[in-house]
Amino acid sequence: MDKDKLHISFEIFIVTITFSNKIFRNMKIEDFPFTQIDWHNIEAEEHKGENGTAFWRTIHLGDIRVRMVEYSWGYLADHWCDKGHIIYCIEGEMITELKDGSKIILRKGMSYVVGDNSMPHKSFTETGVRLFIVD
Repeated sequence: MDKDKLHISFEIFIVTITFSNKIFRNMKIEDFPFTQIDWHNIEAEEHKGENGTAFWRTIHLGDIRVRMVEYSWGYLADHWCDKGHIIYCIEGEMITELKDGSKIILRKGMSYVVGDNSMPHKSFTETGVRLFIVD
């Protein structure tokens, strides 16, 4: 595996996330049946940001929250988030600021992974963005 490539392997009921050949987290996925999700049939919940609005379509599978999230143009989160996520950008672009002041840009087809309580982060989008999030 290339040094700077993200690798996600799915084994029976265990997800292992590896980056640069280091295991970051094992997430146990258990006690729910095979589930097909039609996101169009899940009602969107509105969450106001400091600016703009986030719309979450959410399902809970045991301890795992799976979301399809859309941020409106100009959206700025109203808090620093300490939650861990696996995020995949379906469309648009988002800037995530880390508490240390560094910023990363997430574009269509890109992902980022952050663990619980490991790096507080806050997101902003000028143009709007659609994300698939597991946490």
